[in-house]
This record gives sequence, C-alpha cells and structure tokens, in this order.
Amino acid sequence: MLRLLAAFFSLLLLLTTSPPAGAQAKAGAPVRVGVAGLTHTHVHGILGRAKRGDIEIVGIAEPNRALAERYAKQYGLPMSLVYSSLDEMLKKTKPEAVTAFGSIYEHLAVVQACAPRGIHVMVEKPLAVSVDHARQMAALATKHHIHLLTNYETTWYASNRQAYQLVDQEKAIGDIRKVVVHDGHQGPKEIGVNKEFLDWLTDPVQNGGGALVDFGCYGADLLTWLMHGARPLSVTAVTRQLKPEVYPKVDDDATILVNYPRAEGVIQASWNWPYARKDMEIYGQTGSVMTVDGSHMRVRLSEKQPAQDQTAPAPPAPYDEPFAYLAAVVRGTAPEDVLSALPTNLIVVEILEAAKQSAKEGKTVYFSK
Repeated sequence: MLRLLAAFFSLLLLLTTSPPAGAQAKAGAPVRVGVAGLTHTHVHGILGRAKRGDIEIVGIAEPNRALAERYAKQYGLPMSLVYSSLDEMLKKTKPEAVTAFGSIYEHLAVVQACAPRGIHVMVEKPLAVSVDHARQMAALATKHHIHLLTNYETTWYASNRQAYQLVDQEKAIGDIRKVVVHDGHQGPKEIGVNKEFLDWLTDPVQNGGGALVDFGCYGADLLTWLMHGARPLSVTAVTRQLKPEVYPKVDDDATILVNYPRAEGVIQASWNWPYARKDMEIYGQTGSVMTVDGSHMRVRLSEKQPAQDQTAPAPPAPYDEPFAYLAAVVRGTAPEDVLSALPTNLIVVEILEAAKQSAKEGKTVYFSK
C-alpha cells in the first residue's frame, strides 16, 4: 500500500510540474503578475521587489481603497494598478500568474477565478482552510492545467535545504526517527501586525484556526517533504488558549504529533514563544541535524562526535526566493519544488484538518490507507 501511495504521489507531482504548452514562448519577457488582495502582510515581499525585472505587477485587486493607497505610496506604485475586484483586474490586465495575499479562506475563490482563464496561482501558506477547499482547488488546477503553488518562508531557507541534503541524500545520520519543528512568535497582536491582517488571522473561518494553522503548516510541509510525500498513519493534537483575552476565537498554542510507520513528527506551533523562531531538529539512528535559523545549523553525526556549527550554502537560483521561482516555473525554465507543489500541500491540509479534529474531540485521528 505504501508503494502504491508513493507511486500516486509521484504521478501527481509529475502532472503538476509539467509546464503548460507554450510556456517557453515568452521566455525572455517578465511574467505578468496580478496581486489578489493586500491584507496578508507577506505581500510586502512582492511589492518590494517589483522592479527586479523577472516579474511585472500588472494589477492589484483590493477593495480596501485606503489600504491600497497606503501600500501604493509606500512602494511608489500608481493607483491605476488597483481594481476593486479580482474579476475586473483579471479582465482588464490579463496576468499570466496571480499571487494571493488575502485570507486563507479566499484562496478557493482566487483559484475559481484564475484556473478557467489558464492563469497560474501562488497562494501564501497554507494551501486552504479545509480539505474540501483544497480538493476543489486541486481539481480546478488539474482540469485547467495551471500551476498551483503554496509559498512558505521556510522553503527558501538554506539551512533546510542543507539539512535535507545531509539527511536524505547523504544518509549522514541513518534513517529518520524523530523530527521536531518549532514555529511561531510572541503573537500577531504582540508583534504589531496591522489591523487588516489581524482581523482575519484571528478569525476561525477566514484563517481556519489560530496558531495551529498559522504556524503548524510549516511543520506539516517540512515533514511531508522529509517523508517523501507519505501520508501519516495518525495525528494527535492538543491546542490551548493561553491568552483568551487577546485571542478569544482561536487557539494560540498547538502541539501536533504526526505518526509514521518508523518515525514521529512533533510540530510545536505557537503565538507564545518569547521570540520569533522557525527551526527544526532531525534525529536519525546515529546523530542529529538541527537548523537554528535560515542559514545556520548544528550537526552531530554520532555520539562520539561533538556537535559542529555550520553555515549552509545559499540555495541555487531560482530556489532561493519565491517570486523568481514563480517566474521560472511559469516560464518552464525550472520544475516545481516539492515543498510548494500541490501533492505535498494537499497532505499538509489533511494533517492540519486532522489536528483540528483531534484537538476538538480529544482523541487520535487515524488516516485511511
């Protein structure tokens, strides 16, 4: 059965990474990109690099005029780029790809609008608020032959790439036995995110949950990558509201146990860390590889060897930055990366939904074979 699942995963990956017909036709031109929403503050990443030359922002769909004016002024962009609806922006500007920077709940509507037009989509993590939304999005992407990518900050971390090289390619610590992923910060309100972002980030419908979704998705993505796309056997989760007066509607702390046949994943997602962190510990049969931050690592290959601090080499372009990567995938000059690919992120949403169910019901959720 595991072999069948692996084969199915490989087939899905092949289907989603094959560039559409004509992708090479405009290889030298910047990719025409539309921006769907401005309420996710990760949008600063694309607005701040609009003049690099590999992409061209041709339109922005944002009904909040004041928010649009604020960002346009900050980045020197003309308000003529801004449209009040996604449909109008798509009709008027005809982008080749759209980046979604609204709530997670809105991802489905973005794909529903873009896929029938043959427009590729990159959403911010996670892919969707539910398995139902994710499967609808996947069906549309497959039917209309578009790339549907999910962007995680950790995808571009040199440390994660190097850890994978050591653990998976070089087998430096033997088979993986346990992976512990820590993600989060002091809390969105505590770090001062803007009101437009905070409003939906703390809404159980628009975000799909609280810290469990916001930061648990990173661990689920990395685990699925390290486990070669395998679905887990089971998921057990505990969520808490350590600050109910601040976050009355959603969890602000989550611990998720993800069980595989010969390994265990532990995801610690929280809005209660004393500082921002995105790091991972990988334990094998003989040693460990730990990522400290985006570029630094601590490696101990055996009990007899002391831990060594290392600096990971920068990933090769375009796998070092999300929008250069998007442009390369759309142009067909680079294949999709597993971390952002649709098959991986369907499993990520399954893990998150199982975690929410487990926390709510107080019991382990088992995956069907």
